Amino acid sequence: MPRSIWSVRVLQNRTLYIKEDMNKKIKILTLSDHPLSPSGVGTQTKYMIDALLKTGKYEIISFGGAIKHENYEPMKIAEDWVVIPVDGYGTQESIRSVIRNEKPDILWFMTDPRFYGWLWDIENEIRANLPMVYYHVWDNKPYPVFNRPSYLSNDLIATISKVTDDVVRNVAPEVECVYLPHSVDTDIFKPLAAAEKATFRVENLREEDRDKVIFFWNNRNARRKQTGSIMFWFKEFLDEVGHDKAMLVMHTDPHDPHGQDMYAILDDLRLLDGQISISTGKYPLEGLASLYNMADCTINISDAEGFGLATFESLCCGTPIVVNMTGGLQEQVTDGEEWFGVGINPTSRAIIGSQDVPWIYEDRVAKEDFINALRTIYDMTPKQREGLGLAGRGHVEKNYNFEEYGKKWDELLTKVHETHGSWETRKNYQSWRLIEIP
Repeated sequence: MPRSIWSVRVLQNRTLYIKEDMNKKIKILTLSDHPLSPSGVGTQTKYMIDALLKTGKYEIISFGGAIKHENYEPMKIAEDWVVIPVDGYGTQESIRSVIRNEKPDILWFMTDPRFYGWLWDIENEIRANLPMVYYHVWDNKPYPVFNRPSYLSNDLIATISKVTDDVVRNVAPEVECVYLPHSVDTDIFKPLAAAEKATFRVENLREEDRDKVIFFWNNRNARRKQTGSIMFWFKEFLDEVGHDKAMLVMHTDPHDPHGQDMYAILDDLRLLDGQISISTGKYPLEGLASLYNMADCTINISDAEGFGLATFESLCCGTPIVVNMTGGLQEQVTDGEEWFGVGINPTSRAIIGSQDVPWIYEDRVAKEDFINALRTIYDMTPKQREGLGLAGRGHVEKNYNFEEYGKKWDELLTKVHETHGSWETRKNYQSWRLIEIP
């Protein structure tokens, strides 16, 4: 039989007795990149949703943002999961409509706070009915005091890296904050047997490339990812070691409007013999895992990186990494004692911003340090590189356990639901009241 309890609430001097069905599923409204998109935000959203659905305790409604849609009809992904396609990340009216019609118990959302100005503006009307849980992405210091009003608009903030966690705790110490880094499915992203790796190289590389040291770059072609610099600097690395000794595979969109014309760069650098190969295919996760396994090292020298999912996936596959020591990347390459690749300390810092975001730091590495890092990996024996990668795999399993990631989200959201309630049972939030001043 369904279990019920009676809760007591005083409203306008009236005592209300409210019957609650304890078997009723907790309804979560998620707001992020489309959960079926390949972005890091989309991937982590899907991991979280999959974990919640496995418990049988939740019903999920997702705004599918940040991508172009063929149509805007809601899509039923699973028995208790519906995705509503939206442009951008949604609008005030779209979220009001879903909240009004679906009456979710919790609003969960994820990405950079700069993208949610419209949401923070109506925080008071949302939180009067349901709690807000924010999975916070922030790339770097300084402490963004201009984000403090946004942080105060939440009942709970979960943070993806120690840098981000430190930022939130310093800017808004009164908000409940939990460190909960990303994770990936280690049953998909895993080291392959030597024979499988060799077969994949044979099937996907030219014969003359199969014995080269292969560096892999899997990022969006965007300015802060340093697409052009990597291509230019890799040529200088090849000039040192030999153009027939190594190659760079770049898995991205070469015509991304936010990036650079990569084919034009290759032409300008006269890298016309496959020294840099651009991979544009749409791979399932298993195919992407094979690419990491094919590589000898994965690179990410982004100027700022909240977490860095690509290098994290690489470590899961037992492939070492070369990274800029910024944001969450520095947590991946070392645990403070052991190293799982090469970390490059930034040599300069840029301050960028806008009217909405007065400043944010970007950490930049020097060309010489990048080339030296590649040379360090190149000069290792295959056995040494394998040892680094397997140690990285152990680091992931120990500190970023996939099952624990899902369990933690279940625990946090259950606690939020019990502590804060929603609608008739909403607790621990006092909305603004208009009163006459004598």
